[in-house]
Amino acid sequence: MPRKAGRSPEETRRTLLDAAAAVIRSRGVSASLDDIARAAGVSKGGLLYHFPAKDALVRTLAQDLLDAFRTEVEAAHDPADTAPGRLTRAYVRASLDTSHDEVAVRENIALIALLISIPEVAELARADARRWERELHDDGLPPDVVTLVVAAADGASTAPLWGVGLDVAAARKLERQLLALTLG
Repeated sequence: MPRKAGRSPEETRRTLLDAAAAVIRSRGVSASLDDIARAAGVSKGGLLYHFPAKDALVRTLAQDLLDAFRTEVEAAHDPADTAPGRLTRAYVRASLDTSHDEVAVRENIALIALLISIPEVAELARADARRWERELHDDGLPPDVVTLVVAAADGASTAPLWGVGLDVAAARKLERQLLALTLG
């Protein structure tokens, strides 16, 4: 299949990553490059032009998920907040953001669960977790507060996986409570 006219290389890469996410969610990590290319509407050669091997595609997909969360945290920074714990508060706000579709959140968590079974992706995730740990613990709050607040935010953010996501009012209440712990 030829490349769609008018689509930039960046748009094609994004389309390939989105297709890889959808196909891996439905077929697992054993999904073929042919399946992913077909879902993206490109030839296998077109896919291989952007990602020379399946492991490169999967690694980029995993990094994209990690980067997307980091971008959400950066966007959740309050420009007026200069007190210690600024990053931790942004992390809480991003983790408890209820503007995302709960089904999309559940699908994303399921995709991460599939990808983490790949050793290279697991190491990528561990490196990202170590980076978060360093950055959050250097945020000026007592380590016990950071551990408690981040664990609560992480736990609440994965609740949709079990079909019991927080409603908006409960999420906002939990967010206020966690933010208060970082200011007290």
